[in-house]
Amino acid sequence: MAENLKEKVEKALETVRPYLVADGGDVELVSINESGIVEVRLTGACVGCPMSQMTLRAGIERALMRDVPEIKRVEAVE
Repeated sequence: MAENLKEKVEKALETVRPYLVADGGDVELVSINESGIVEVRLTGACVGCPMSQMTLRAGIERALMRDVPEIKRVEAVE
């Protein structure tokens, strides 16, 4: 993964991280593939939370796609 792209994704994740941490959760970057798909791991209270899919799409994915136009989709991995 291009280092510059990884830095941009990490910076975008920092914008949503405080909201996750406030609820006892967090997110970590796992990988970015050449198709623009980012894999993240939800941790803490986000694991098993019924709202985690909405958090992933409406929060994390939206922030990443807004800040990093190369990103096409965000997927959660275990």
